[in-house]
Amino acid sequence: MASTKNILLTALLLLGAILFFGLSGADIAIQSLFYNPQTHQWLVDSNNAVLKFVFYDGIKRLLIIIGVVVLVGLMVGWKRPSLQPYRRGLIILLASSIVVPLIVGSLKAVTNMPCPKNVEIFGGTYPHTCVWERYGNNECPKEKQKCWPAGHASGGFALMALVFLFQRRRAKIVAMGSALLIGWSMGTYKMLIGDHFFSHSVITMILAWLLIVLIVRGVDILFPRSIKGCYVQ
Repeated sequence: MASTKNILLTALLLLGAILFFGLSGADIAIQSLFYNPQTHQWLVDSNNAVLKFVFYDGIKRLLIIIGVVVLVGLMVGWKRPSLQPYRRGLIILLASSIVVPLIVGSLKAVTNMPCPKNVEIFGGTYPHTCVWERYGNNECPKEKQKCWPAGHASGGFALMALVFLFQRRRAKIVAMGSALLIGWSMGTYKMLIGDHFFSHSVITMILAWLLIVLIVRGVDILFPRSIKGCYVQ
């Protein structure tokens, strides 16, 4: 799953997604489904405390707890034979839970892309642009915009690394399905409140997988004998 072919295909898919959403009107068309131009309101109120807790604050805390548990488990039980079948997958999961949000967050900090709610067509003040385009002289945001790619969903998509804990196909499918469900639940919530376009989550998902397979390649190089090939049955 971390072959050079897989890495290259994922990189090409990422490039293709960036170009497609940048050059097409798909984002605006999809986002328009969640916005009422008469009332200037989004389908979901960002101030809804219950939804915010479930899909934002609560799930972020859960992901942090998972990361801490994995880290403590590796530190405490590294030399225990009972942990040996789990080591490779747990290292990949821990590294992914750190690296994926870190890289996505770093990209958000420099791309200067506005959220849907800040775009003119949805009542904002900034034009809708491609990530590679420059703002006009009178269009440059006074404050740097940080909406591309989707940082919130990156923690959920990092859980795709769970597939490397398992050997059986069914277990891998369940792990991947669960990770995608969590990632897209987080991403969809942000779309419904006007914080992200559909493409932001798509690109974050593909980028997360690219980073995960690169991590797998690195782990297998650093630990060629001690943990390579060990799975939960």
